[in-house]
Amino acid sequence: MASKELLDLLNDAIARELQVSIQYMWQHVQWKGSEHFAVKDELKKIAIQEMKHAEKIAERLFYLGGVPTTKPSPIFIGETLKEMLEQDAKDEENAINLYKKIIEKAKSEGDVTTGRIFEEILEEEEDHHDTFTSLLEK
Repeated sequence: MASKELLDLLNDAIARELQVSIQYMWQHVQWKGSEHFAVKDELKKIAIQEMKHAEKIAERLFYLGGVPTTKPSPIFIGETLKEMLEQDAKDEENAINLYKKIIEKAKSEGDVTTGRIFEEILEEEEDHHDTFTSLLEK
């Protein structure tokens, strides 16, 4: 059985995934201006990927005996595209750090499956981070 610490970390990951899926979708909806066209489809695509991550993590947490949270971490929409992308890059960086910690914890508990799930998600989060930092470069 998974430790309380690992279950709590998984719930932190769910809250983060819910946050960014809403955040990126609302940024996709609300952003205006000529740069909007370069970014809106990417924000929507990433928002959907993040929701799929939340689902996958929630399924794993429930399997391990936990109860998935329904509360997202604080959502930040932003006023300008630069503000949005800076926050989004920071949120992805935080996810990368959290998921590396979850992988280590899962493996230390002999939970190979949770470790593997988070290795797959980590790869996508690194790609999202790369997207946001590249968009910031214009």
